[in-house]
Amino acid sequence: MFGYRPRDLSATRVVASTLGVFAGISGLDHGYFELLQGDKTTEGLIVQAIGPDHRFWVHGTEEALTIVPNFLASGILAMATGAALIVLALLFIDRPFGSRAFGLLGALLFLAGGGVAQALLVVMGWVLSLRIGRQSSRLGHWHLSRALARHWPVLLAVSAVLYVIALEIAIFGFVPGVSAADHALAICWSSLGVMMILLLLAAMGGRAADLARIPQAE
Repeated sequence: MFGYRPRDLSATRVVASTLGVFAGISGLDHGYFELLQGDKTTEGLIVQAIGPDHRFWVHGTEEALTIVPNFLASGILAMATGAALIVLALLFIDRPFGSRAFGLLGALLFLAGGGVAQALLVVMGWVLSLRIGRQSSRLGHWHLSRALARHWPVLLAVSAVLYVIALEIAIFGFVPGVSAADHALAICWSSLGVMMILLLLAAMGGRAADLARIPQAE
C-alpha cells in the first residue's frame, strides 16, 4: 500500500530537518522542567518552565506559553510532541504528509509549553519543507544565494554550535570568564540572534545548491 520512496537528502531537506530537531529539543527541554514542577496549576498562559526549585541561575526561567493548565500534563505533552517532531524531521519530512505533520506538531508544541522562541524555527522549517523537491524558485537567481550555495553546510554547523551554547546558557547560565548574570543573558540572546541569521543564510544557500543540480522546469 505504501510503496518505498527514496529519501530526499537534498540540502533543503537537511536544513529543514535540522530546524525541526532544534525545535524538538526545545520542546524536550521545556517539557522536562515543566514535568519536574509536578501536578500543580500553571496559573496563566505564560509560564516559567523552570520553577524556583529547579533553577540554576536568576535568568534561568525559560518562559513558555501553554494552554494546558497543569505543569505535569503540559510537560508530558511538550516532551512527547518534541520527540515526535524530531522523529518526523529526521525520517519523514520529505513524505507527502511531512509538511502538514511538521506544521501541526510545531503548532501543538508551541501551545503545549514547548517554548516561545522555537516558533520561529518551526515556521522556517515548515516553509522549507514545502520546497523539498520543488524545481522552480526565484531564489535560485539571486546572486547572494548562489554565493551561499557553497557554504551552507558550514553555516548550518556553526548555527548548531550556537544553538548548543545558547541552550546551555539558558539553562545553567554558565559562560567562561563571565560572572554577571545580565552579561550571560546578553550573550545567550546574541547567540540565538546570530544563529537565526545563519540558519536563514543556510536555508538560502541550501536551496540555491539544490536548484543548481535539479533540472529546471521549462
